[in-house]
Amino acid sequence: MDKDDKMNPNELIIRFETVDRQTEGPVTRLVGFVRARNLLPLMDAATLEANPRTAKVGQITSDIRESIETTPDLFPFKTKGILVASANCKELERRRYHMTFENPAIEGILDGGHNTLAIGLHILSVAGVEPREIKRLKTWPEFKEAWDANQDKVKALKAAAASGEGGPLDFLVPVEVLIPSDPDDDLRFEAFTSSLFEICAARNNNRQLADEAKANKKGLYDHLRVTVPEEIAKRVEWKSNDGGDVKIRDIVALSWIPLNLMDLPDGVSKPRVVDMYSQKGKCSAAFDALMEHPEVSKQTGDGTFELHSQKIGKALAVAGIMPLLYDLIYREFPGAYNESGGRFGRLSSVKMANDMKTKPVTAFSKTPVQYSYPDGFIMPLVYGLSALMEANDDGIVNWKVEDPAKFVKDSLTNVVRRYRAIIEAFSGDPTKIGKNEGAYTIAKDAFETELLKLGAAV
Repeated sequence: MDKDDKMNPNELIIRFETVDRQTEGPVTRLVGFVRARNLLPLMDAATLEANPRTAKVGQITSDIRESIETTPDLFPFKTKGILVASANCKELERRRYHMTFENPAIEGILDGGHNTLAIGLHILSVAGVEPREIKRLKTWPEFKEAWDANQDKVKALKAAAASGEGGPLDFLVPVEVLIPSDPDDDLRFEAFTSSLFEICAARNNNRQLADEAKANKKGLYDHLRVTVPEEIAKRVEWKSNDGGDVKIRDIVALSWIPLNLMDLPDGVSKPRVVDMYSQKGKCSAAFDALMEHPEVSKQTGDGTFELHSQKIGKALAVAGIMPLLYDLIYREFPGAYNESGGRFGRLSSVKMANDMKTKPVTAFSKTPVQYSYPDGFIMPLVYGLSALMEANDDGIVNWKVEDPAKFVKDSLTNVVRRYRAIIEAFSGDPTKIGKNEGAYTIAKDAFETELLKLGAAV
């Protein structure tokens, strides 16, 4: 077992060929060239958790690999390389640096994930991993799994490189490492760690990082993530390119249904109800402003935010089941429409599953359904569920009914019987319905009427 194998999995030694040291304020930057063979420890230790996006295979990684294979001498001048951060870094002899990633949320690879992925795939190829196996790798997590599974081949390649037989891995890679300028000064050290998020966000801004990815990186979705049912949470694309088939903004838009019932801090504006359908980006921006407000969250030393408002936490707990209720209404709406006297299949924007090559599923839980239709038809109905919620004297939002899903199943036909008038008024145009505030009012009033019936029955 060599020395590197004895290290903890979150620490490594990187050897630079050339390196310069630059300091400004609390941050020192080590910048230089590293030979690919000396990046093997980084592949072992680092994750992309600190990077707001997850690298995936595509044209970018293909171009990088082609550049490595065809013009290795020019590669270090054709790429920005890899940006790494480590709060614990010690300089050793011969331009070697020992670093530890103690907080993977802000340390590790901050930028250059696609470069790292492409270089890693190249190394696996040189190590003798079958091309068909490499071709199956599409994302960073899949690569890391393959990297760990082929450690015997990687170690053999590393040994060959150390003995002077590692020609294919002699090409240089530009590497920047951000470290504290004075790790013994508590104030400067805290300033360093808090600056990493801002640096990371700015570097990734050059690649038009989605606002939701930035918010996720800040921790603004952490509480929402745990309130959403696990089977849905694992489908959400919390990070750009992580393979999720549910968009964060769709979850966030639904969270404004209970949040709209609350008195929010000064300076935080509520989105319009129609924005939940037609301007979800505005819902996300409003959510970010809310979660960053000092009355709601506390910013930590590493630049992330931790929720401390019990009221917002309770509202997000209510919001957590909204995706399931959305899917329930999507499933049940066609039948309720027919039972209320309409003919759902006659609406021009409705498609039958039997006529479709790709069968329709619900938006969040991906449950198969008999019809595919635009969400403009039901977004007002989903908002109408706010009639089943209330904010008490302390501002805590709760459900008025014990089982919202059962209430929806029992009452939806009667609700749609009233709501159907808006569909007919707009000649079945889902876009006009979804953008009409009156549709939302009618849907909420219909649910309130059914709720009153329940109270009278009790």
